[in-house]
Amino acid sequence: MRVLLDTQILLWWLADDPALPERAADAIAGTDNSIIVSAATAWEIAIKKATGRLEAPDDLLDALDENDFDQLPITALHALAAGVLPAHHSDPFDRMLIAQAQLEGVTLASVDKRFLAYDVALLPLA
Repeated sequence: MRVLLDTQILLWWLADDPALPERAADAIAGTDNSIIVSAATAWEIAIKKATGRLEAPDDLLDALDENDFDQLPITALHALAAGVLPAHHSDPFDRMLIAQAQLEGVTLASVDKRFLAYDVALLPLA
């Protein structure tokens, strides 16, 4: 399975935080799964870290490499799709993840209940 990580899931994994849902941890650790991190997630982390609203590793790219996570760039097609999503969710980073998951045909791992309003494959975490 190809799994796109939401920012919070990624940060919990990297911090070995017990708040990470067990199913997410199992999916990330699963050897049959391909774990993907969007450029939108790196962008969100960088912005929130710079404003002091978030703690995250200084070496995020190294952490992604060490965990053998694939990186997903943002394309113009992704941007256009995110822009026309229904307004169930106002966070532009999350809207990008939803659009990317839809277009790339991957499963999205998030604890954000607002994602349920979209036609997107979600990893069941409840």
